[in-house]
Amino acid sequence: DEIPYWRSGTLEKYIPSGEYVVVKFARWAFEKFEGVEDKLGTQMRAVGEAMSIGKNYKEAFQKAIRSLEIDRYGLGFARDFNEKSLSELMNMLVHPTSERQFIIYEALRKGADIQTLCDLTHIKPWFIEQMNELVDLEEKILQYKGQVPSDELLAQAKKDGFADKYLSFLLETPEKDIRHKRISLGIVEGWEPVPVSGVENAAYYYSTYNAPNQVKVSDRKKIMVLGGGPNRIGQGIEFDYCCVHAAFAIRDAGYESIMVNCNPETVSTDYDTSDKLYFEPLTCEDVLSIYEKEKPEGVIVQFGGQTPLNIANELEAAGVKILGTSPETIDLAEDRDRFRKVMRKLGIPQPESGMASTQEEALEIADRIGYPLMVRPSYVLGGRAMEVVLDREMLMHYMAAAVGVSPERPILIDKFLENAIEAEADAIADGTDAFVPAVMEHIEMAGVHSGDSACVIPPVSIPVKHIETIYEYTKKIAIELNVVGLMNIQYAITNDTIYILEANPRASRTVPIVSKVCNISMARLATQVVMGSKISDLNLTPKQIPHFGVKEAVFPFKMFPEVDPLLGPEMRSTGEVLGLAESFGLAFFKSQKATQLELPLEGTVLITIADDDKRRAFEPARLFSDLGFRILATRGTRRFLKEQGVESEPIRKLGVGRPDIVDAIKNGEIQLIVNTPSGKGSQDDDSYIRKTAIEYKILNITTTAAALAAARGIAARRQGKSKIKSLQAYHADIK
Repeated sequence: DEIPYWRSGTLEKYIPSGEYVVVKFARWAFEKFEGVEDKLGTQMRAVGEAMSIGKNYKEAFQKAIRSLEIDRYGLGFARDFNEKSLSELMNMLVHPTSERQFIIYEALRKGADIQTLCDLTHIKPWFIEQMNELVDLEEKILQYKGQVPSDELLAQAKKDGFADKYLSFLLETPEKDIRHKRISLGIVEGWEPVPVSGVENAAYYYSTYNAPNQVKVSDRKKIMVLGGGPNRIGQGIEFDYCCVHAAFAIRDAGYESIMVNCNPETVSTDYDTSDKLYFEPLTCEDVLSIYEKEKPEGVIVQFGGQTPLNIANELEAAGVKILGTSPETIDLAEDRDRFRKVMRKLGIPQPESGMASTQEEALEIADRIGYPLMVRPSYVLGGRAMEVVLDREMLMHYMAAAVGVSPERPILIDKFLENAIEAEADAIADGTDAFVPAVMEHIEMAGVHSGDSACVIPPVSIPVKHIETIYEYTKKIAIELNVVGLMNIQYAITNDTIYILEANPRASRTVPIVSKVCNISMARLATQVVMGSKISDLNLTPKQIPHFGVKEAVFPFKMFPEVDPLLGPEMRSTGEVLGLAESFGLAFFKSQKATQLELPLEGTVLITIADDDKRRAFEPARLFSDLGFRILATRGTRRFLKEQGVESEPIRKLGVGRPDIVDAIKNGEIQLIVNTPSGKGSQDDDSYIRKTAIEYKILNITTTAAALAAARGIAARRQGKSKIKSLQAYHADIK
């Protein structure tokens, strides 16, 4: 009755001991949530994680640091920790934070006692002793500033996981010099398999400088795919979806598929997704090592989000063949001046804009194009450090707070198109032709990051002529930029004009949504194009979509109760859901239910609207009233609704007497909240409403467009439930 163990016959002989060490390191996003204290405790706050494998702890630990993609390649000199005194560092270790490993490292450098650190942090002595050994080695390396260290020291550094890039930083010596020196000395990584338990001859692979190479290379033609690294806000599982389908398409085409990734949460890091999986950091050094070992036909960088794109130029300069859209095209799309020239040539409107590397330049541009403005750093994913600037004072404050602004890394300033409808389109292109499966309409107005906005396929309020124009513009741009593979373009529609906001010649986070709603495997088809197929070979024809798909974002605000859950240009969502139904209203209702904050079918709606939004709030308020909801409204909103013929009952704001809004929420008297803030003052005034709503799990809507969609969703659901249909049944109805 024994279950046989495939290696030795019976499980009694199985010894669970690997000859390797695995380190998991969490990835946080505190910078995305203004006002949140970086403090770890019993409430999970990580948004992703990286995993690394090494022959010993020090090697695996240092690989984990560079796998995080936080622009750190080692433990030392993070932020300003090295400039602080030992007592300051010890005070910073009293409470656990996302930076504690880096703080401990600098404390050890300044002579902190190991036992004192153990008592303070409750980290076991062995781990701190290992870190202390890294500090000692780093101090020896620092004595060789301006040159390459001794052969023995260089070999030891690599065995302990020091990256070439980190050594380059420590020694103030070009990375390529260190790389050439160690290769000339024969200091190169070996590769080891990690056998998959219970599956014969299955393994994935990791590099180590502490063992000889054990991994053979086949003589088959190969293509390598670079994954997305750890999940984070702005880059999540959507990109892994693309990588997985790329691996399947490569295998189907007869090539050996090679995947490189370091995220244990993903499907791409399952051993059987690709023919060969390398569990390695996505840095130039680590990817080059695999490339030189496997010698593939080329590398696909466009499916892993921003991660592979950040090293694409470096890889190309080192002789790596990049398949699909070239790094030059990717750079062109990011370069505002060059991209604007292309748009002028094609006759496609863009909001007025400029680039500034000083406060004076920024104010000059603002005076020229007028407020409000959308400002952001160049090269971002997830809208990091993006802001809508309403006046001169806000712009000066933004420029004063901006870090690392230079002529090479300027601030981008665009005219913000108020109350515009946003739309986007994904395309598959082969350099001479392009296919656009669908146009998505954003439910939130312009100003909410595309990753945070709910969106619908097919569009519900964009005129047909504008949809046709978006198809035309998208094809034109893809062909002009010589895109080979996937592309995403975002548009804003206002005053009967379509403006292009940005073009991204890579996979986007909407690819899985379009693929599932429209029954088209975009990532697979794009991979076929990257491998040489033409659009004309793929039998792609426009389809009528008879159903509606609504994507809704999922937010981590429960983990950050002190954060005001306002939507804006900075992306904050960590996931998404999809609702499918025969009508837009039902699809929206289902998408809200899937986020676990269900729309109520009856009860009380609190409406408190900013002056700028009152005109647009009338329609949803009227619909809620017609549906029989009791409406509570604050004084200004109630006066406006009364003028429009919508009855409501008064409710007090916080601090104006009791019972107030917070009391009503706590007492379960409110089932839905519509609250739109306006300007910095109102954001501060109203944040208590939104924070209390999250605490008591009440759906809180912060835009009038979403309020209208919610009212329509409730009305549709009142008329009956949607039929339960499989995805395949929805696809069968597409003609």
